[in-house]
Amino acid sequence: MPILNDESLEFISHSVDQTKRVGMRLGALLIPGDIIQLVGELGSGKTTLVQGISSGWGSTDQVTSPSFVLVNVYRRPDHKRLFHLDAYRLESPDEAMELDLLNFIENGPLVVEWADQIDTALPSEHIKISFKWVDIEQRDLLFMAHGDRYQKKLEILRNQVFGVF
Repeated sequence: MPILNDESLEFISHSVDQTKRVGMRLGALLIPGDIIQLVGELGSGKTTLVQGISSGWGSTDQVTSPSFVLVNVYRRPDHKRLFHLDAYRLESPDEAMELDLLNFIENGPLVVEWADQIDTALPSEHIKISFKWVDIEQRDLLFMAHGDRYQKKLEILRNQVFGVF
């Protein structure tokens, strides 16, 4: 496990609701062009976090895992879109590029589950969230900021979740 610093934040969630709430805070910070990479085993809370992200971003659309359709699009009343990609079934980064990733990034925030499957197809600047299953209710989420703009977002999130240090 990496040593925590200004580019990282560890959050221990004790419930589905806590995971959604931290996702809501993150979602409220997102703008078009932002990329959130999610990695972790099945059942570790990735889709639950996306439910919170979508809600905090302003969508009332139902969030489900896009495992079989690959990409879900969530809309806000102002017609902006949030893209939710599940890379689990993709065989290569090239296959991800065929989905028109650049269009998703240009037109809305992009949240990618199983991002490690296609990481070379994604921009190097992003927030990566690693999920670890601790027990039936508890999850360990490690947020890592890659790039100055994401470090600033993570600092805001840290202050919202834990208060100013």
